[in-house]
Amino acid sequence: YIGQDRRLDEWVDAERLILDQPAAADAPAINPREVERRATRNMKRRIDEINHVQATASYDEALEKEHEESTKVKNIQVVRIGRFEVDAWYYSPFPDDFAKQTKLYICEYTLKYMKRRKTYEQHVQTERIRSPPGKLIYRSKAPTLSADCLAAGLEQPAELTIFEVNGSLAKVYCQCLCLFAKLFLDHKTLYYDVDPFLFYVLCEVFDDGGHHIVGYFSKEKVSIENNNIACILVLPQHQRKGYGKLLIDLAYQISIREGKVGSPEKPLSDLGQLSFRSYWTQVLLHALRAHRGNMSIKELSVMTAITTEDIIATLQSLNLIKYWKGQHVISVSPKIVDEHLRANSRASLRCDPSSLKWTAPPPVTDK
Repeated sequence: YIGQDRRLDEWVDAERLILDQPAAADAPAINPREVERRATRNMKRRIDEINHVQATASYDEALEKEHEESTKVKNIQVVRIGRFEVDAWYYSPFPDDFAKQTKLYICEYTLKYMKRRKTYEQHVQTERIRSPPGKLIYRSKAPTLSADCLAAGLEQPAELTIFEVNGSLAKVYCQCLCLFAKLFLDHKTLYYDVDPFLFYVLCEVFDDGGHHIVGYFSKEKVSIENNNIACILVLPQHQRKGYGKLLIDLAYQISIREGKVGSPEKPLSDLGQLSFRSYWTQVLLHALRAHRGNMSIKELSVMTAITTEDIIATLQSLNLIKYWKGQHVISVSPKIVDEHLRANSRASLRCDPSSLKWTAPPPVTDK
């Protein structure tokens, strides 16, 4: 659909097509093998790229166009993970034999991918791993699901857990996570070079004791641009539970404990832009109300770990900031803050600091 996100693309019956003009009889046929070769070359060319593009890097328009063309049509149509069958949104560069399948089976604990249902069922019966291969840093009671979620057949979890997974220590798991996530992220380019990254995996826990993945975010171990989130994803079947805001808040709670400010890598997707702007709005409004609007942009940044650029953009969207004598100044009264809070009153899930068992590592010093 022209002008729409590619995740909305779908296969349709020929009867639904209305041609403006007859197709040219002598139009050259498309060779599927040639398309496949282009996609494979492009995948190999980009395999060593990491999540972000450095500000100093040149933008290769021809390569981007080739990437757009070779990934235009998603290869995997459906994935089975746990008790869910989920429609894929985008192309993902799984190895050749797997990329040709219309349906893949994925273990929700190890994230290993399989082509056949029988292989998957045998794996599920024999696999003893029940959680991501990382450090448990967060555990809390799960909030009550909304009536809509329960009506849709989703089960109420007992707990939520978050694991910090080191890309250099659990390389295969993180590579599988990236390939799986690419089915739902359009411009993700990190597939195999996972060593420089940490992955924070959010899970639901039920009576069976297993930690069932519902989403994650990744971040660079060392970010020159102070990015505290590289990629973030809540799986489609678990969206609208508030998990996206929980992951975002976790990233900022970690930034606060590191004594840093942070921002997600840009550009943001359409869904990412909505989520982050909503999160920034709520956090900044609550901070302004607590201090009756008497805060500078710098003070807000130190308190919330949100960058001054993101603060300015958010407050501008709310008309709560003005440019005076060469600098941005917060212009707000408690009454106006309360009005905006009522307009943005939808409750969202947050990271409970008392449940977060994470401390910043000691700084690396040169010997």
